[in-house]
Amino acid sequence: MTRNNTGQRRVIIITLGIAGIWAATTLKLNPSDLLTSNTAIIQDFFSRALSPALDYESQVPSGTDPLLVKALGAAWQTILFAAAATGLSLIGGLVFGFLGSSSLMIGSFRGGTKYVSVFLYATVRLLMTLIRSIHELLWAVLFLAAFGISELAAVLALALPCTGILAKIFSELIDETPRSAAHAIQGIGGSTIQVYFFVLIPQAIPDLLAYGFYRFECLLRSSAVLGFFGYPTLGFYIAASFENLNYGEVWSYLYTLFLMVAIVELWSSQLRAALKG
Repeated sequence: MTRNNTGQRRVIIITLGIAGIWAATTLKLNPSDLLTSNTAIIQDFFSRALSPALDYESQVPSGTDPLLVKALGAAWQTILFAAAATGLSLIGGLVFGFLGSSSLMIGSFRGGTKYVSVFLYATVRLLMTLIRSIHELLWAVLFLAAFGISELAAVLALALPCTGILAKIFSELIDETPRSAAHAIQGIGGSTIQVYFFVLIPQAIPDLLAYGFYRFECLLRSSAVLGFFGYPTLGFYIAASFENLNYGEVWSYLYTLFLMVAIVELWSSQLRAALKG
């Protein structure tokens, strides 16, 4: 690292720090505001962290699944929503990643076809920016207002911004992939689509899958939060228990969420390490 780069990074860090202090001052943030009210509730809530509930803390209808069984079922629903959204995002990311790749859409066509490809490239890049600029939870609010509680709407709310993010990442990975093999295939008459699917994607697969797993981990957390909108994920039961002041149950669901995310992160990190050799 050169001295010039070190100086630039120091300036960037200092600038970000000043911007953060200015923003906090403008918003009049004061940590004491967190302690001016509901102190008893805060103490009660955190005191239960060391003694999570193993059974319901209030009356439930007969035949209700045990608390831990319900927590595991909610965790499974959380995983299903995240997995479905990740699958759709990977498919959409590959398609839009191809259409949003400058080296493929701009550099591979000639004549009149090039104008069409450039227009398509610009349109797709704009679409990618638009759909990822809206957070998945805002998409969930919009879809909830439009369609009501719907599993498909929930999956689409998670998948849309993730598709935009993956498409951007995939297109950049493809543009940075070495072109020697691609030029060889094109030299013997291979089409752009053949080069994309049989040369560029195989070379970029480790990085593509690594980022895909990372997005799955992110979607797990967002999927849990969907429960606050009424979907049967962990967030639904966390919200219900909190409203009923059953803080032991809340911590049981939270620990289930922590454990689920930790297991998935461990699993995905091992897969990423294996893919990268």
